[in-house]
Amino acid sequence: MQQAEHCLTVGATLGEGPIWVDDALWFVDIKQQRIYRHDPAAGTLDHWASPEMVGWIVPAQRGGFVAGLKSGPHHFDPATGGFERLAEVDTHLPANRLNDACVDGQGRIWFGTMDNDETSLSGRLFQWAAGLVTPTNADAVCITNGPAISPDDSTLYHVDTLGKVILAHPILGDGTLGPSTEFARFGDADGHPDGAICDAEGGVWVGFFGGWAARRYGPDGVLTDEVRFPVSNITKIALGGPDGRTAYATTARQGLSEEQLAEQVQAGDIFTFRVEVPAKPVHRAAI
Repeated sequence: MQQAEHCLTVGATLGEGPIWVDDALWFVDIKQQRIYRHDPAAGTLDHWASPEMVGWIVPAQRGGFVAGLKSGPHHFDPATGGFERLAEVDTHLPANRLNDACVDGQGRIWFGTMDNDETSLSGRLFQWAAGLVTPTNADAVCITNGPAISPDDSTLYHVDTLGKVILAHPILGDGTLGPSTEFARFGDADGHPDGAICDAEGGVWVGFFGGWAARRYGPDGVLTDEVRFPVSNITKIALGGPDGRTAYATTARQGLSEEQLAEQVQAGDIFTFRVEVPAKPVHRAAI
């Protein structure tokens, strides 16, 4: 069983959304409203303040990024630190925020919402395409995570964190989702499945909040790899580096007691490990 190594001191309250873009690792701290860029070659760590809680960041075709702020997707320009609203989401649900996202080969963004208090079943899965936000037919849950898209754009994996299950939806030709099937279900000892990504062979990597681990499942749902961490709350991984085989994991301090934080001094930091199957291409949002 592989052990993750400490990579970068951040101390994030809720580190999330790591993605490898242009030879750098980008990620967010949702609760501290920050966007980070880490250049491993230079050893630098830069950050920008967000005007709202920011759940994710994905690269945009026009340059810059689309960031999932609490109120909806915004274009983010690192050169200026500015944000431009692209759409509003869940304006009738003030306790909701955006939580996780991915981009498919057509440049569509698939993202989820959730109740920031983690109590109401108000989380939905949405698609952003051609400037429009459309709810999908995936069931409402409290905390959405993932989604992750298979390399051939045929399958979307949707994580129901509190339900402790990953569902697989076929992506139909018109961009809608077909009925879901159960991809993987977890027990109490596993912790809660959090962010998910797909690699170049269609394997699904998922971090486990409260589970001290990240795991890879093959396209058939069979566990293939497990990586253990010295901290409990693993939120999501990104695959990057020169060969696409270096994994970077975000972690969180949220939910840990003072005693637990004293024992997990690296909680909220970035960790790294090597993988056999490289990353699939990172697509840019069609904007």
